[in-house]
Order: sequence, then C-alpha cells, then structure tokens
Amino acid sequence: MYTVPDRTGKLVVVTGANSGTGKEATRRLAAAGAHVIMAVRTVAKGEQARAEILARHPQARLDVRHVDLADLATVEAFADGILADGTPLDLLVNNAGVMAPPTRMTTADGFELQMGSNFLGPFALTVRLLPALLAAGAPRVATMSSGTANYGRIDFADLQWESRRYSANLSYAQSKLADLILTRQLAAIAAERGWNLLSTGAHPGYTVTNLQTAGASLGRDKPKRSLLNALDFLPKQQVEQGTEPLL
Repeated sequence: MYTVPDRTGKLVVVTGANSGTGKEATRRLAAAGAHVIMAVRTVAKGEQARAEILARHPQARLDVRHVDLADLATVEAFADGILADGTPLDLLVNNAGVMAPPTRMTTADGFELQMGSNFLGPFALTVRLLPALLAAGAPRVATMSSGTANYGRIDFADLQWESRRYSANLSYAQSKLADLILTRQLAAIAAERGWNLLSTGAHPGYTVTNLQTAGASLGRDKPKRSLLNALDFLPKQQVEQGTEPLL
C-alpha cells in the first residue's frame, strides 16, 4: 500500500470528497497532515464523510465546501472562495464525476451531463484555480480518467450528443478521453511557460464505489443496467487500491 509522504502545511482540494476514491484520497492526504478542502455537491454528505474521517484521524484538518461541477456558477463561486482565502493551493484532485445516466441529461448550463460534469466542470475549476496553484512552490493537478478513454472519441460535430442516438457508454468514454487531453495539455502549457506544475492523470481500474450505480439511478427508482454498471464478473478491487493511482 502506498504511503502518502508528509503533507503538513499543504492545502489540497478534492472534488467528490464525500464517497469512493475522493473520500479515500481525502482521508489519506489529511492523515499525512494536509489541510483538505472537501469539495462536494451535497454538503450534508460531505459533513458526514468529514465526521467519519475525523473519527479515524482526530487531528485531520478538513473543511467542507459546496461545488456542483454540473453547475458552472457554483464552480465560479467555489474557486473565487479559494482565491479570496489567499492561500497557495498545493494540490487539486479532480475526482468527482458521473457515469452512465439512463438517458441523455443536461447540466444547469445545458451541456450533456457526462461531458459537463466529467470534463467541462473540472476544466473550468482547474483554470480558475490556476492563480492559487501557481502561487504554490510545487503544485500538482491530478485528474481522474478511466480505461474507457481507450475507446473514447471526441466528436466535435456533435460534442453534446444532440444529433446521435445517445450512448451512456460512449458519452462517458468521450468525457474521460477529454480528461486525458486536459491533463496532457496542462502539462504542455506548464512546460512551455516554465511553470513548476505537475499535471497527472489516473485510472482507478475497476474499483468498487457508488459510481457504477449513482449515475444509472438518476431519475429512476432502480438503476438501469448498462455495459458500464453490469461488469460484476470482472476482477475488481476495493477503494483503498483504486485510489492509489490518483494519489
């Protein structure tokens, strides 16, 4: 098991910090001494996760703040709050996302839900937080992608799935490929401009979290089965292992 080195004095933002890989990343970073801002869509769930982490690590420094990556106004407000604090941001963990909604759904801004939540929201958050990141000595942006990016294709003619028959699987793959493009482009820009910023991407493998069912449950009493949430026969791992590539 990977041991997170001492992060005392470091400021970290983790999106989707109330469950799954986001919660585990938060726990381990906080246990290593980092001050972690838990960026969550539902504050009550974030507070519950904070309490659970504090029960294991009483000295952890954890703040819960609201952000919904499917609503760019909240992304702006969250980022502006971080910038107003005036503290350099050492690490941004773009972890939150949605997978396999039962039908084509849209964000508050009208974008297809998976492209909006998985890519456009994190992209906007990353760019808006760049001043705080570049104020740190050795900042890092870690973005969660997926192995589905291997068969993802960016269709610029129909990026929001307005003309084609909607595929939750292929839409998810497109959004995760976009995350890798963001990761690589940020690294290229950092090198070009001489920023001491590390941009990394991660693939969690098939990790047991609520990601497989949360998206499929949107708007339904029961999750709709799809290729992305019906892979029970595959080898899988627990969240402790699945978080390691992100860390």
